[in-house]
Amino acid sequence: MAFLAFRDMKPFPQLLFSAFVIVVSFLAFLVISFLVALPVFGLDSMLNLPSLADLNDPESIVILKFFQTVQAIGLFILPPLILGYLFLGNTFKYLYLNKSFGGTTFLLVLVLMFAMSPFVNFLGVWNSNMSLPEWMSGIEDWMRKTEEDAAQLTEAFLNVKTLPGLAFNIFMVAFLPAVGEELLFRGVIQKIFTRITKSTHWGIWISAILFSAMHVQFFGFVPRLLLGAMFGYLLVWSGSMWLPVLGHFLNNAIAVIAMFFISNETISRDVEEFGSTSGSYYAAIISLGMIVMLLYLVKKENRGQQLTIEAIEKEG
Repeated sequence: MAFLAFRDMKPFPQLLFSAFVIVVSFLAFLVISFLVALPVFGLDSMLNLPSLADLNDPESIVILKFFQTVQAIGLFILPPLILGYLFLGNTFKYLYLNKSFGGTTFLLVLVLMFAMSPFVNFLGVWNSNMSLPEWMSGIEDWMRKTEEDAAQLTEAFLNVKTLPGLAFNIFMVAFLPAVGEELLFRGVIQKIFTRITKSTHWGIWISAILFSAMHVQFFGFVPRLLLGAMFGYLLVWSGSMWLPVLGHFLNNAIAVIAMFFISNETISRDVEEFGSTSGSYYAAIISLGMIVMLLYLVKKENRGQQLTIEAIEKEG
């Protein structure tokens, strides 16, 4: 009975309460992670946590990966599960985890995530070449430094030579973010903003903006924004959270596996630039056409499963 008050909560108070739960969960997991790490890594390691200067030290990478994994659980996975229970009394129903999708849709999304790479590469390079006015040069320098630090950390994480290392990176970089970020941004935040604005489109795009901003990588903001919006539409068109989770997982896993082969010199690093160079612009154009066609087919295949504003209000 004590939880019934949460189920009648209006969307804006839900947003504020969600932020509170996210912060508390993150801080709680941060404390727990330190307590767990102490006997594993030792007091000295905890008092002198590794930084970007320590990325050549294998033990430092292990410690950083440990905290990255714990953060994903405490910040993204646990809060939506708690909020789904408090807001509806049924976590799986609130987060649309109780619905599935067909094999044809699976294949369409699988092809989509491979087909979109050249266009995403093109957008990424275009976004990275953007510059702020001269009077904002200090802010731009800070943004580029932040971007470079994030890229350096990501490359250190993904630079593995063994299959077990690859498997853990797929778990840490692909599986956990796919589940956690989709549950939080599409399952909770998108639903709340859809109810506030009375529009599924506004709900999708506002949550996509927040999703991209959360990564604090300004020169990759646009492609990540469009990815977030696409995941939002996959949820609305299919009515199933598992579809954007699948898309998100495939997007991240493809990057992790590609980096594994690049690190082991099996394939050229040029694959990361396919679609973004003057000699491969045609690939970006073809990629965009395939994205539009495949998304249309996904929507058509799931006609009748779409989430309406009325259904979202009822389940909110």
